[in-house]
Amino acid sequence: MAILSQTEAQAILTKVIGFSKADECEATLSGQSGGNVRSARNAISTSGGIDNVSLAVEARFGKRSGVATCNQFDDATLRTCVTRAEEIARLAPESPEYMPLLGPQKYLPITNSFAKATADITPDYRAAQVGSSMAVSDERKLSSAAFLNDSAGFLAKRNSKGLEAYQQQSGLEFSITVRTPDGTGSGYATADYNDAAKFDAKVLTRIAADKAAGSRNAKALEPGKYTVILEPAALVANTDASLLQALMSAMDARNADEGRSFLSKKGGGNRKGEKLFDERVTIYSDPANAEVPDLVFSGDGRPQQKMTWIEKGVVKNLYTSRYWAQKAGIPDIPRPGGWIMEGGTQSVQDLIKGTAKGILVTRLWYIRPVDPQTLLYTGLTRDGTFYIENGQIKFPVKNFRFNESPIIMLNNLEAIGKPVRVGGNLVPPLKIRDFTFTSLSDAV
Repeated sequence: MAILSQTEAQAILTKVIGFSKADECEATLSGQSGGNVRSARNAISTSGGIDNVSLAVEARFGKRSGVATCNQFDDATLRTCVTRAEEIARLAPESPEYMPLLGPQKYLPITNSFAKATADITPDYRAAQVGSSMAVSDERKLSSAAFLNDSAGFLAKRNSKGLEAYQQQSGLEFSITVRTPDGTGSGYATADYNDAAKFDAKVLTRIAADKAAGSRNAKALEPGKYTVILEPAALVANTDASLLQALMSAMDARNADEGRSFLSKKGGGNRKGEKLFDERVTIYSDPANAEVPDLVFSGDGRPQQKMTWIEKGVVKNLYTSRYWAQKAGIPDIPRPGGWIMEGGTQSVQDLIKGTAKGILVTRLWYIRPVDPQTLLYTGLTRDGTFYIENGQIKFPVKNFRFNESPIIMLNNLEAIGKPVRVGGNLVPPLKIRDFTFTSLSDAV
C-alpha cells in the first residue's frame, strides 16, 4: 500500500477535509517502501525494510493550529484523527507568525523523479549488489564496509482552500569505505540516483579500493595553505555537514535581515545583489532537472521553480518563509530541495594533470561550524589524501584538520570541473588555492 496513486491518495485526503469543522484544514499523506543492506569486513551485517503510509492533519481555528497523525484509513480512524487535530488546535496558543493556507497552485509538470527500476528493488537485488562489491574487496585482499539504501514513495497534499498536490519519488544511495588489512590505507566512494538502473556497486568499490591501496604508508606534510583539489564528495555530503551545503543553508533572507548571517548588511538588510564570490560561481536549483529531479512543491505547498541563487558570483535570490516575505516585502521564494553548481568539462584527473603542486582530497568529515557569520568551518580530511606534483599523484599524505569558509574558498577558485551528482545535488570538483590546513591527524 506504500505507493498510492494520485486518485487513491486524493480520495483519502478529500474525505479528511470533508470531516473537518475547523476554519482551515490541511492534510498531507505520504508513503514509502524500500530497504537497506549494511556490510562490514566483507560480510553483510544488517538488512531491513520499510513499508508505511502516514497521514498528518492540521486543523486551524483563527491563528491557533493543531496537528494529529495516523496510519490507518478507515472512516472511523480518519474522523478520530481530524477530531484530535481540532482539539489540539483549540488548546494551542495563537501563532504570532500565522499565515492563511494557500489556495490552488500551479506546479511544474512532473518529470522523472520516480523510476520503476528503483521501486521494483528486491532483497535479492540488494544482496547481489553488495555481494558484487564485497567480491571486489575479497579479490584485492581489502576490507570493506558499505551501506545501500533505496526507497520509493509519494507525497500528496490537499487543503480546504483548494490546494491539491501529488508527486512520486524514488531514490537509491550507496557509500563504501575500503581499508587495507594493516589499517594504513583507506578509500571512499559514494553515489546516489533516482533510477537504480544507473547503479553499479562494483564500479564504486573499485574506486574506493584504488584509493585504499594507494594511500598506504602516508607521509606527513607540514600544515599550512595549499592548493587543493576537492572531489565532489568532499564538497557535499548526505547531511548538512559539508562546506557547500553550509553555504546554501545560509541563503535564508530572515537570518540575513536579522543580522545572523554572512549575508547580513551592517546597519540592517541583506547583501542580495552584491558580488561575493568568484565570477565563475553560478548556483541554481531546478526541480525538473533530468539528473537531479526534485519535488515540484515545497512543504507548505508553494510551487518550486527553477531559481538562480548565485550568478557569476553575485547573490541573486534568498529563500524565505511566507511570513517573512510578507513582513519584509520581499519575493516569496521557498527553500529548494537540491541545487546545481555550474562547472566546466574537466574531470578530477584533468585537474590533477594541470596542477604543479597540490593536495587531492577525497572526502571531508566531522565538519563543525566555528563562526556562522563568516561561515568558518573546521573538520578533517579522510579516506584518501594525496600529494600532487607536476600533474601526477606522487604519494599519499597524512590527513589534516582544516579551518575554511566556503566564502573564502569560492573566492580562491583556480578551476572548476564537470559537475556530478552527489547527495541529490550536481557538484563539480573544485581546484582551490590557499586552502587552510591547521594540523595533522593520525586517522586514515
